[in-house]
Amino acid sequence: MDRKKGFADKVPKSLWLLISFAAAMALWSFVSHTEAGSVVFAKPLEVWQAFVNKVGDGTLWPHIKFSLFRVIAGFGIAFVVSIPVAFLMAWYEPFRNLVEPWIQFIRNIPPLAYIPLVVLGAGIGEKSKIIVIFIAAFLTLVVTIYQGVNNVDQTMIKAARVLGATERDIFFKIIIPASTPFILVGTRLGLSASLTTLIAAELTGASKGLGMMTRQASSTFEINITLLGIILIGIIGLTFEKIVKFLERKLTGWQETVN
Repeated sequence: MDRKKGFADKVPKSLWLLISFAAAMALWSFVSHTEAGSVVFAKPLEVWQAFVNKVGDGTLWPHIKFSLFRVIAGFGIAFVVSIPVAFLMAWYEPFRNLVEPWIQFIRNIPPLAYIPLVVLGAGIGEKSKIIVIFIAAFLTLVVTIYQGVNNVDQTMIKAARVLGATERDIFFKIIIPASTPFILVGTRLGLSASLTTLIAAELTGASKGLGMMTRQASSTFEINITLLGIILIGIIGLTFEKIVKFLERKLTGWQETVN
């Protein structure tokens, strides 16, 4: 039974977003003007001025470009590798018995712990940063996609076999469509893991990148630049989120969702 719409339901989402942003800015401004808050939070205008200065002297875009490259490269490789691994784990028990214990073991270790080993093996170039991001994204993706494939309705598969469907037909017409929502959820979580690992990845001797810029600014107590870096990483994350949600609407429009 549909509930009766109240006043809050009639307010457009764009207006809610504007109200939320205004409230956050007001809270930020208030906290930054308090004695305790000013130690941690620079004032909004100071962060904006830091952004203008960074754009003006041309140092911001290289940081964004390098960070985006590392995140997209690490996540992209993880995505390509995780899909076959997840499907093999779900469909072939011997493969699952060999691989799953190690994946469950490794995913409990923070990516930061791998940095010394990655640096020793791959040096301090771009390869080591991409590897660290790859590890974080791959483990998130493979577990999520595996759960999706493993939870496909067995009744549908049995019915298709009774009707004479081949294994190829079952895979492409049942397994993949039913697993697509989980693949997209894994994509969202994997991108989030990639971004949260970015600062750790850029500990491996980076000279450019938002993580490096944020870490360097925090070490010299430049709170405005530190906050700027954090905000930019958040904006990039939101942009990725919007892209994946757009793909969800296009690829899984048949699903019933709660608005």
